[in-house]
Amino acid sequence: MAASPILDGIRILDMTSVIFGPYCTATLAEMGADVIKIEPLAGDEIRRVGRPAKTRGMGPAHMTLNRGKRSVVWDLKTPRGKASLLRLLARCDVFIHNLRRDAIERLGLGYDAIRALHPRLVHVHCTGFGEGGAYAGRPAYDDIIQAASGAASLLPRADGNPAPRYLPMAMADKVAGLHATYAVLGALLHRERTGQGQAVEVPMFECFTHFLLQEHLYGRALIPPTDPAGYPRQLDPLRQPLRCLDGYIAVAPYTDERWVRFFDVTGHADFLARERLCTARERFHALDRMHAEMARIVADRPLRYWLTLFAECDIPASEVRDLDGVLADPHLASVGFFERRTHPSEGDYLQMRAPVRFHGARAAEVSAAPRLGEHSEEIDDWLREACNEPR
Repeated sequence: MAASPILDGIRILDMTSVIFGPYCTATLAEMGADVIKIEPLAGDEIRRVGRPAKTRGMGPAHMTLNRGKRSVVWDLKTPRGKASLLRLLARCDVFIHNLRRDAIERLGLGYDAIRALHPRLVHVHCTGFGEGGAYAGRPAYDDIIQAASGAASLLPRADGNPAPRYLPMAMADKVAGLHATYAVLGALLHRERTGQGQAVEVPMFECFTHFLLQEHLYGRALIPPTDPAGYPRQLDPLRQPLRCLDGYIAVAPYTDERWVRFFDVTGHADFLARERLCTARERFHALDRMHAEMARIVADRPLRYWLTLFAECDIPASEVRDLDGVLADPHLASVGFFERRTHPSEGDYLQMRAPVRFHGARAAEVSAAPRLGEHSEEIDDWLREACNEPR
């Protein structure tokens, strides 16, 4: 029999909302953690994003971001709600929230207060900007972080339109959510080794800027700088999907050997000789010309011709799909990435399989996203029983 899920037995009290924190805790739930989501009376805002199938507060974004969790509604401003929360915290391994520091302190749930009651607790603060910085305490959303980090300046550098633009996804939120995920796992490993919990701060601005500048710091990584910031390969306006006769294709020869092979198998080896691109170094400094020629070459034949040829010749290529087209991807179908399931109240829905597999550990059974307050009574009863309290 396979071993238990990788985080089996880990209980997480989740007081996060929208995308940043919920993406982290959904990922932990997929690894087998028991995630108990504490929601305000109106519920997490993400519940109201998109049109629900049947029930108010069960929007499609909630269905993906809060999968695998249990929902509890307690009024933390009342003595009863606060007492219930503290009893639950005493039985949790991780407390994760995205309230501002002054708000969490007013609730009496700051790290120093909680540590006195539960020294083994991992206390994770998902915040916009790190403590001690000039922006500490300010509210932060994905748009703000994309603007402040430089991300909104990237598309203008690639396409020549000078207007700054957001990358059309909640990228900063999700990147920060993955940083929060490894932060939780690292803190749990630290506790395993030392017996002590700790406070963990996960600031979205710093997380996303760290992510963005891995390649885009570029020449500014050296002192004095050898080049401006911005990785030229990523900002090349010619490095885009290419039009063929009946659609668009992405082609990435990338290595010098594959570039040479591309021109050879397409019948245009003479281009390299004509342009005097006889060495790898000469070709590296002429990527713009090679991209332009590649665009001219693929425009003359249909998509399937190129996909078949490039697959036979080991040249990376892909059809350019829209979002709906991804749902029919044959690779994702063969690995069971999308699974059709039935929600108790909302009917059929698609669930994505966790992308990371732990061989030797059983995959967790991920429950459907909960209705607001669905598990309040269940958790109340469990706490009363655990504390030997009468009903």
